[in-house]
Amino acid sequence: MTSSIYREIYIGVTNDIARRVAEHRADMGSKHLTKYKIYRLIYVTSFNDIDEAITDEKKLKKWKRPWKDVLIEDTHPGWHDISGEFWSET
Repeated sequence: MTSSIYREIYIGVTNDIARRVAEHRADMGSKHLTKYKIYRLIYVTSFNDIDEAITDEKKLKKWKRPWKDVLIEDTHPGWHDISGEFWSET
């Protein structure tokens, strides 16, 4: 997830993407999330195994920012919010 001006990136693991996006938007989470208003879902990877997901999360968190930017651009040019693919506010 990212802030509206793409300056901050949040990487995490969840078993319910819709719930986690809603929590971000309700400022339920870390001080970092609340401070930088990290509300936009821009990249998702799914795993069948939680251990694989956690391993990938830890790997991505160690990456340099330019590497993360390339990953996002390569898979989702424009960094548009893709949360509507998983849920919609009604």
